[in-house]
Amino acid sequence: MAEPRWFFDNLVYVRVSREDTRDGFAILELSGPPGDTPPLHLHRTEDEAFYLLEGAMRLHVGDRTVEARPGDAVLAPRGIPHVYFAGPEGARWLVMSSPGDFERFVIAASRPADAPELPPPHGPPSEDEVEAVNRLAGEHGIEILGPPGTLPG
Repeated sequence: MAEPRWFFDNLVYVRVSREDTRDGFAILELSGPPGDTPPLHLHRTEDEAFYLLEGAMRLHVGDRTVEARPGDAVLAPRGIPHVYFAGPEGARWLVMSSPGDFERFVIAASRPADAPELPPPHGPPSEDEVEAVNRLAGEHGIEILGPPGTLPG
């Protein structure tokens, strides 16, 4: 059974580890609160696919916007800036990354969850936290392009 982890404002489970696929890909299950959004970013070395399980999510991938509902899949190819916004009831989704380097970033930037539920609200990150995340992201092939809520373009 996968160990629940708190990854910023998300609850995350590694469902298929990169180790299971010899770095071919990884599948993670994430849950986010209403309005959840990461920084605008891109992955330099991997493709990322989103598959929505519950809730709603608006994804911006390059110049494309997708209003995703359960059962929808959206690809964010390597090198393309992207960001998502969870709907008003939050969302639960799968992320498949190929190869599976995104899993390494999630593990490095998260901690074991105290309970299998969303973490307590954190509030805006400090400048030190932003700097640490940017450094950690860069070490894992992720380029942060703007703060949470920033759109591509």
